[in-house]
Amino acid sequence: MPTKIIMDTDPGIDDAAAITIALNHPDFDLELITTVAGNVTVDKTTLNALKLTRFFNSTVPVAGGAPQPLIKPFEDAVRVHGVSGMPGYDFPTDLAKPLPETAVEALRDHIMAAEEPITLVPTGAYTNIALLFKTYPEVKAHIKEIIAMGGTLGKGNMTSAAEFNVFTDPHAAEIMYQAGVPITMVGLDVTMKALLTPATMQKLPTLGRTGTMLHALFNHYGDGDKTGIPMHDVNTLFYLLHPEAFTTQKMWIDVQTDGPANGETVGDIRGAYHDGKTNATVCVDIDARAFNAWFLDTVAAIG
Repeated sequence: MPTKIIMDTDPGIDDAAAITIALNHPDFDLELITTVAGNVTVDKTTLNALKLTRFFNSTVPVAGGAPQPLIKPFEDAVRVHGVSGMPGYDFPTDLAKPLPETAVEALRDHIMAAEEPITLVPTGAYTNIALLFKTYPEVKAHIKEIIAMGGTLGKGNMTSAAEFNVFTDPHAAEIMYQAGVPITMVGLDVTMKALLTPATMQKLPTLGRTGTMLHALFNHYGDGDKTGIPMHDVNTLFYLLHPEAFTTQKMWIDVQTDGPANGETVGDIRGAYHDGKTNATVCVDIDARAFNAWFLDTVAAIG
């Protein structure tokens, strides 16, 4: 049976690739897309999600969410994703409307109505998730797990210590990691290893309409270098389908919420500070070759 998922996201170019796969892969049943301010403002992330559902003629509903972090001032990633968040491709303009309810209300409604616990896949700031848990704590018992893109045990990409999604709203990340819901952290420790290689990029335009669209977006992506480009958010879906391609370690994750380490995810790798308790499964290594092969096969199957 396909895995029932909800994506909470901020498209964004790598988010667009993740949404593309979630909408089309036969092993996923994407029930809802909620959007948040992150790579660009929430009006743009919502518009971008609607562009993708229209591109694939999908009826998956989209709900707009938090326009800013809980406390910290908002900082976007326009320098990486462009002013629109998804430059480089002319999407259809006859778009559906987002749901009238907010992301938090839509998340509550879908989670509580589901016949079985559902998997949340947040690939942007965790503001909507934190607001959901604070407003409707009863939903936590109906969530199977959270597969979250974000965080790092090593070098950050916003500061020396902080990854972008956590840095954007560290207070929301703190709430999510303290919620008691099973969490897998898919952070920079693996996403900066699973780069789409130049050879993979060259093949994309030969893989039909979807490959052409993604290739156009990737050519406007301000991340990566000559060795390849990171598909941060896509790694969450790869993990769900192929956990055997990852090396993981259970540990306690604390989130720093102020000072020069604001947004840092601190892993208790020695188990020294939380009486042996853990609150996350942390991805620490990945089979990058398998990721590239899976990505190409998946895009080719969409056509």
